[in-house]
Amino acid sequence: MFRITGLILAFCFSTGFISAQTSPYPKGYFRWPLELKPEIVANLGELRSNHWHMGLDIRTAQQVNKRVLAAADGYIAYVGIRPLSFGRFIIINHANGLSTLYAHLNNFEPALEKYVTEQQYLQESWAVELAIPAGLFPVKKGTFISYSGTTGGSQGPHVHFEIRNTKTGKCLNPLLFGMPLRDAVKPVIAKLAMYDRTQSIYKSKPRLFAVKNSLTGATLTAGSVIKTGSSRVSLGLQTYDQITGSPNRDGIYAAELYVDGVQQIKYVIDSVGYDETRYMNAHIDYSFDFNGGAYLQHLSRLPGNHSSVYQPQEADGVIHLTDKDLHDVRVVVYDAYTNKTTLQFKIQYDPASDTGRDIDDAGPSFVPNYVNILEKPDFELYMKEDAVYDTVSPFYYRTAPAGVNAVTAMHQLNDPSVPLHSLATVRIKPEKPVPDEWKDKLVIERSYRGSRTVRKADWQDGWLAAEFSDFGFYRGYVDLEPPVVPGIGSGDTVNMSGKTSIVFTPTDNFGIKSFRAELNGNWLRFTNDKARTWIYKFDERCPYGVHHLRVRVEDLAGNITIKQWWFKRSAYRPPVKKAPVRKTTSKAKPAVKKPAPRKK
Repeated sequence: MFRITGLILAFCFSTGFISAQTSPYPKGYFRWPLELKPEIVANLGELRSNHWHMGLDIRTAQQVNKRVLAAADGYIAYVGIRPLSFGRFIIINHANGLSTLYAHLNNFEPALEKYVTEQQYLQESWAVELAIPAGLFPVKKGTFISYSGTTGGSQGPHVHFEIRNTKTGKCLNPLLFGMPLRDAVKPVIAKLAMYDRTQSIYKSKPRLFAVKNSLTGATLTAGSVIKTGSSRVSLGLQTYDQITGSPNRDGIYAAELYVDGVQQIKYVIDSVGYDETRYMNAHIDYSFDFNGGAYLQHLSRLPGNHSSVYQPQEADGVIHLTDKDLHDVRVVVYDAYTNKTTLQFKIQYDPASDTGRDIDDAGPSFVPNYVNILEKPDFELYMKEDAVYDTVSPFYYRTAPAGVNAVTAMHQLNDPSVPLHSLATVRIKPEKPVPDEWKDKLVIERSYRGSRTVRKADWQDGWLAAEFSDFGFYRGYVDLEPPVVPGIGSGDTVNMSGKTSIVFTPTDNFGIKSFRAELNGNWLRFTNDKARTWIYKFDERCPYGVHHLRVRVEDLAGNITIKQWWFKRSAYRPPVKKAPVRKTTSKAKPAVKKPAPRKK
């Protein structure tokens, strides 16, 4: 007999279901936010590192400084400038309870740019988050608000565009609002994955099955029957969508799983908040991706996955096989334009086909939905209830101290192929007593395969403590080395005439915490868009003349480097080039000797 898990639902996710879901989305309310041909390079739900992509990435013809326009009437409610992340961005609130976001921008429209600059100088910070009064910057549909760019975490020119529920902050799918994009292309199912769910997902390696796509649907290339030796299995998909005329592989909108005609689970990548976007790490086979594999999207909910994308809430999508009968399986994948691809096959429980499975390690495990603690004589780790998505067997290894300035042993706890949803607190006890003057100069480094995260350590009754978002190798260091700040030139007074900017790229052995520059005793705005280099472009705050520049850089451990220069700026005039002397090839005539005057 076959047992259905979760809530028994009638079939409802057909083309009609999609249409019913899109009806609350006002068509024609929002316009395309650029004056270019509508094209995108990414959609909402595309899979990214540690998150779902939360909107559309709009093409700007591979150029910056294209005009960005308000998508509808409203007012500018929020402006932010962040290193990496969105870079320079604008949020507009609209009367229908929705908001639009525009990110990776260059200069805002002049009045807004002036306002933001004033706020930066008032706060003495380049990075700002500004809530703007409702009546200060009203906009009409089509109002120019900014120029496009590639600021923040952008890898190339484009505009990131989102539509949000103003009250909840959840991101909605812009493609459901009647955007001027045509899509007649069905999603693609490239591979099917099957998992043994009698054990943790982190111990179950996927069985992969190639899929052939055609106009009529999708089929397994190796036959229509899958036999399994596990009485509990779940499925996953390597799947993507494409929009008409674009080669980009975008995210799918939704997927459903049916067994013997009864819906087991579905997921819809829409109405997703930034507070839950990290659950993407539970939505995919994270370990498979970490080790170089493709994205495999689970058609099941892991025990510690509390995102809203899976429906119904009670369902986990795990298939229980309690007989040896053939059971019909149907997987349907949708895009936001009601295009769909259906994969059908049969599944059968066959104990003889059991290929073996990993044996769970003896001893305690980290269990989802519970506080988990690991305690060793000189190492501790504390995780909150939401930290792990499925059961994790701890692997711990300790090595003696090594390396310059190390004050603790190296402690390994698992590796980053198992994701953490929330920060874990790491505590390490030093090998030897730490002098009092070192206690505010301590850091903990987490490392693995060339990746490196450093946090300032808190001194807690003889232990170093810090929070991390990944497993790996942990070690404590004392950092007594101040940052290195390069100069701007030589001489008692550096000649900056002819220069358009001042650029600093400070370096440090563990990382930079803060940068501050002052011109003639006043804060000077340096940008730090990519979180590495600080840039000041000469403007009216630095007129021609002689000036004093002071730079203060602090590292994570609190070491400070201060450097000062006098420099001068004068109106730069390029040297006037003298006209070349024209040479002649003709021979000079011999001088004519005048006759001597006659004597009288």
